[in-house]
Amino acid sequence: MVQIARDLLGRVLVTEFDGLRTAGRITETEAYRAPDDRACHAWNNRRTARTEVMFREGGRAYIYLCYGIHHLFNVVTGPENIAHAVLIRAIEPLEGVQIMMERRGWPDLTKRRPAALTTGPGALSRALGLDTRWNGLHFSDPETPVWIEEPERLLPEEDIISGKRIGVDYAGECAEWPWRFWVKQSPFVKKV
Repeated sequence: MVQIARDLLGRVLVTEFDGLRTAGRITETEAYRAPDDRACHAWNNRRTARTEVMFREGGRAYIYLCYGIHHLFNVVTGPENIAHAVLIRAIEPLEGVQIMMERRGWPDLTKRRPAALTTGPGALSRALGLDTRWNGLHFSDPETPVWIEEPERLLPEEDIISGKRIGVDYAGECAEWPWRFWVKQSPFVKKV
């Protein structure tokens, strides 16, 4: 799961809803692992209606509502009954920028920092049209409107940076685990 969080960097996350295609290169991720990771929703193998999808086989979406406002998109990465997931924190837009702007309620890019369009897990989910309706979908389903494509080229190791995850201080020592990964020098990364 930690290696998958690294490997997802540079891959392209694509959505196609109602004929509207959007896509972006993944620039920032965070790994989460049950049962020992206190920052993980399934810490101590906690099974709830929300976390149940994390216990299904990997290769599917785990999308949940955070603070009742933001939908956050994760990739389930563990085998069945092992709750591991990777949060996608940011993307670099590649296709459908105008659609992303409309979904975010942005009239144009001149009055805002362009990278803010898809930097942060709530921002990227909204820009790509991802919400809990798509929770549990499997990326290999031929009818899926959400998938992840291979990159044109793999990122060299020296272009990947790791550090502690964001916003999980409540998790004690687990908050210090260097399971956040991002593309060095990308403007599409949360500044902390």
